Amino acid sequence: MKKRILILGAGNAQIDAIEYCKAHGYEVVGCSYTTVDCGIPHLDIFEQVDIKSIEGVTALAEKYGVSAIYSVGSDLAMPVVMKVSADLGLPHFISAEAAETCHSKGKMREALGAGFEGNAAFMVCSTLEEALEYTDFPAMMKPVDSQGQRGCFKVMSSEDIKLHFAASLDYSFEGQVIIEQYIDGPEVSVNAYMQDGVMKFALVSDRYAFDDLPGGIIKEHRVPSSFADEEAKAKTVDLAARVAEKIGISNGPFYCQIKLMGGTEPVIIEVTPRLDGCHMWNLIKHYCGADLLDACFRHLLEGDSVLDGKYDMPREEYSLEFMSKAPNTSFSKADFDTDGSEHVCYYYKDGDRVLKINGYIEKCGYVIRRTGRVI
Repeated sequence: MKKRILILGAGNAQIDAIEYCKAHGYEVVGCSYTTVDCGIPHLDIFEQVDIKSIEGVTALAEKYGVSAIYSVGSDLAMPVVMKVSADLGLPHFISAEAAETCHSKGKMREALGAGFEGNAAFMVCSTLEEALEYTDFPAMMKPVDSQGQRGCFKVMSSEDIKLHFAASLDYSFEGQVIIEQYIDGPEVSVNAYMQDGVMKFALVSDRYAFDDLPGGIIKEHRVPSSFADEEAKAKTVDLAARVAEKIGISNGPFYCQIKLMGGTEPVIIEVTPRLDGCHMWNLIKHYCGADLLDACFRHLLEGDSVLDGKYDMPREEYSLEFMSKAPNTSFSKADFDTDGSEHVCYYYKDGDRVLKINGYIEKCGYVIRRTGRVI
């Protein structure tokens, strides 16, 4: 009988993991709180179970006798993945406590501490009255435990806090928002991989957001970074390594969002102990040949040593650009330019209604291509 793996969530980010595991001989069990996720048809077995439910996920893992539990692109899932895996004696990368620290932006900043180079000033609040005590503007206000730029607002004054507090709080499961120092500078990401406490891979990439929308909603990633010079790249990778060590990410993939204050000094925005939800593994594979998705599952499922080779980092620029449309509009492939692409992925079929996720502009698929620039 085939070994089984349980994937938490069945959205677009999970399809990469589902298809990888099926291609490598695993029967894939999946769960979600909803029955309409795009990845459900790709699963061998699906049950409607909330990925936040430790009891529900435990029962599902035991019912199907799975060999491992994992998730890609979901902050919500990672504490449950690690907790249930540890309780059932299944392979896992980090502790549930470390995963929860990453999931909560306030806990992450508290764990790093005020003296940690690359941390930002912040306060966590549950009420508007508490939030109005913040006076160091400009600032970013966001839910402590949401992802995908949901409920994120740049606030320039107490009036902005009053205007947006309820909307930000509405996206928090914990009922808290974090208001933190606004970092002026370009935004980069680090996709990295740890094995037995050693950073086996790290790559700095540039994040391009929609300038006319709140909260830094992503529209494109590019590698290699043109925002960071070699010194800034080294500082950025060092920050990612120090964050991982401080929080306890000693194995598996992790992903950092970082802003370069003044264009040179990296400040951590978020860290998560998983592959990102933007298919960056695919962009990185096209760019330099390193396959973080393959490394993740071989490490988890087989205990293999991974990413041991030398990877040539070309100066030619590659991009992963999202096809984006307003929510509740009709999707059509003809609306998007895919000329010169090396890879195209559509989340919808022609005529499908674009689902509301962040409420401003929604991902409908992505294109990987060479930009023609040399960095």
